[in-house]
Amino acid sequence: MGTQTVKRNETTRRIKGAATEVFAEAGFAGARVDEIARRARVNKAMIYYHIGDKKALYAEALHDVFRDMSEGMARNIQESQTAEEKLKRFIHNLAETMDQHSYLPAIILRELASGGQNIPAVVIQDFTNILNTLTKILEEGVDQGLFIQTTPFVVHMMVVGAVNFFKASGPIRSRHPAFPDTVKKLGTKVSGEIAAEIEKLILKAVRK
Repeated sequence: MGTQTVKRNETTRRIKGAATEVFAEAGFAGARVDEIARRARVNKAMIYYHIGDKKALYAEALHDVFRDMSEGMARNIQESQTAEEKLKRFIHNLAETMDQHSYLPAIILRELASGGQNIPAVVIQDFTNILNTLTKILEEGVDQGLFIQTTPFVVHMMVVGAVNFFKASGPIRSRHPAFPDTVKKLGTKVSGEIAAEIEKLILKAVRK
């Protein structure tokens, strides 16, 4: 890989990283390309040259994350034999992604509140791919005699809702004294113990 290609990739990475921060803080409508350029340490022309306008930047930044999550899930579950183990890996991968990209819950919740007005079609396809992966796991569990019949989308909302709200509520839980110490001590990391708790509850709901 040549020096110019490396520099171009690094510039694109910085732009996308800055963009996701600004989109999480201000939403799509409130995000300003000037601010994204400032945080990425480039001028606006570089953003338009490397990626495109604000709409294209929003699509690229989100697609990168959700495509990687979808492809990673598909790879990882192939290493498991039972549907139960695959479901655990599905939840674990989702939790890890949210920890690695802590801005995602804010963006997702903003899109849900707005009725998905700005969500790109390519990201909807990423969501569909993730849902399809979960659907196959649940159907396989039924075939193996492990799971009851469920509505995959509802199970998906149970998992995503738990992970997203846990991450998004972190600042509130840590800031307000009304929350008991047992809640404050949970922290903001969702992978690990919290993901294991979510796995336990989801498996209890779908097991035969």
